[in-house]
Amino acid sequence: MTMRLIAAIILFSMLTGCASMDSSRGKSSKPSGPLPPSTRPTYNLAGYPPAFKDGYIDGCETAKKTSYGFKDKHRFSKDSQYRNGWKDGFSICLSK
Repeated sequence: MTMRLIAAIILFSMLTGCASMDSSRGKSSKPSGPLPPSTRPTYNLAGYPPAFKDGYIDGCETAKKTSYGFKDKHRFSKDSQYRNGWKDGFSICLSK
């Protein structure tokens, strides 16, 4: 009897350990927009304007195919600094 109880406890523990605790089920893992500054990767881009930095980070992370990869299509079409940063980041990180 005790062997069955121990086996049942072990089996139950194994099954509950495999259960998913992710509450974002059904949601996309890709961000819908730029990540907040505290969670975005950082690069040493001292001296560049903020729009260029944002574009560079987004382009580089897109080239590296990380979960941070993102292209703000609205900014890309309207903001030349963001667009140039995105293109530079994408091309440099793609070649690495």
